[in-house]
Amino acid sequence: MSLDTLEDAFYDELCDIYHAEKQLVKALPKMAKKASSVELTTAFEAHLAETEEHVARVEAAFEDTGKAPKAKKCEAMAGLIEEAKSMMEEEAAPEVMDAILISCAHKVEHYEIATYGTLCTWAELLGYKNAKKNLGANHGEEEKCDLKLTKLSKAINLAAK
Repeated sequence: MSLDTLEDAFYDELCDIYHAEKQLVKALPKMAKKASSVELTTAFEAHLAETEEHVARVEAAFEDTGKAPKAKKCEAMAGLIEEAKSMMEEEAAPEVMDAILISCAHKVEHYEIATYGTLCTWAELLGYKNAKKNLGANHGEEEKCDLKLTKLSKAINLAAK
């Protein structure tokens, strides 16, 4: 795909985050299962439900482009998920594994926050009101999830210590 215009870049990045969210839908149940903290398991399960909604909102955001939803492999998310998978295969005390899972989840959230922030800026510049609304909702939920992980990490990191 040629990226000659901001519209092209927007569509390309939208395809990328679409794939990223779909990858996360598959990864979160594994992370929830690996967690020993009930609070962390609950947080991962709640974020799975949100992530399924994120996929639907991204699909709705495609409407402004006039193009069909299409997933383009998100190498960044694939790498973050592969790293988390590798870490989950390590032998670790349950409390330490929970701390590791939060670290992996933070990396994912920060990637998503950055991507949605960019997409929201571009959507506004391009006059994509529907996309701005939907992607902005995802951005806000990703920020809330990141804050929730930070709060959870305080007790979990102490237990791991």
